[in-house]
Amino acid sequence: MLSEVLLVSAPGKVILHGEHAVVHGKVALAVALNLRTFLRLQPHSNGRVGLNLPNIGVRRAWDVASLQLLDTSFLGHGDSAALTAKHVEKLKEVAGFPKDCVDPEHLAVLAFLYLYLSICQSQRWTEENLELINKWAFQGERVIHGNPSGVDNAVSTWGGALRYQQGKISSLKRPPVLKILLINTKVPRSTKVLVANVRSRLLKFPEIVAPLLTSIDAISLECERVLGEMAAAPTPEHYLTLEELIDMNQHHLNALGVGHASLDQLCQVTTAHGLHSKLTGAGGGGCGITLLRPDVERPAVEATKRALSGCGFDCWETSVGAPGVSVHTAASLDASVQQGLDSL
Repeated sequence: MLSEVLLVSAPGKVILHGEHAVVHGKVALAVALNLRTFLRLQPHSNGRVGLNLPNIGVRRAWDVASLQLLDTSFLGHGDSAALTAKHVEKLKEVAGFPKDCVDPEHLAVLAFLYLYLSICQSQRWTEENLELINKWAFQGERVIHGNPSGVDNAVSTWGGALRYQQGKISSLKRPPVLKILLINTKVPRSTKVLVANVRSRLLKFPEIVAPLLTSIDAISLECERVLGEMAAAPTPEHYLTLEELIDMNQHHLNALGVGHASLDQLCQVTTAHGLHSKLTGAGGGGCGITLLRPDVERPAVEATKRALSGCGFDCWETSVGAPGVSVHTAASLDASVQQGLDSL
């Protein structure tokens, strides 16, 4: 039983290079983002387990005794037992949700219930075991995304930077910390539809699209090589190379048909301020990243952020290569994080 407050955080992630090409067996590079999600586990004596997700407006509570009486044999046994569609349907019954619920709020609750019920029946789970954390996080991803690659949970667990190809994930050694802007165009898109469209374009124009995917793979590999060199001694030339790779990849992604007018606008704004950007993830809107070289002066960064905000985009200044899942003491938290947790 938890006897004191436990504070844990994990980083978000972005794809540096390899979007869509990774679906076709090419290399993708994913990096942990120094924008973190914090979890506070706090013991209570009221016999209830509560869930509060303020960012998406979810607040739920269950009687622990009632949950303990549930027949959880449908979850299977062992560490992160494989999740199936039947598991998800059963969890909907437990939560009292309709069978057709697919909105993020309902799915977040189902992911919590699955992890809570499964982990509570496991006798070997420990917070120190990163492999178990990664496996459980993957199952939570499956509740929400159905058939995830495993990249998101792996990056958030181990942090740093990862190489992903055909289901094999490996860590990049000592990746440099790169400062970036993360920009959300706030244009919704369907990853499933965009992936299908790229596959359709590949079938229609194989001699055009296949070389594009091969070139994106080469960009990922060159970026991996440059990041390896930068771990020892970063130079201005390294950053110029990273900017060239960003520009080439963005043009390739547009050629694949996953660009969007909002992303074009994002790139035009940052180009006007001497910076280089590309989409990250599925494209079709969504988010982009902008590399901030060490020599970019503060007024230029602030002017770029104002211009992006003026376009209606959300913009965060952050860095990549962040630590993975971490345990904190209350005293170690930034004041803004502590204030946010105290307001829950």
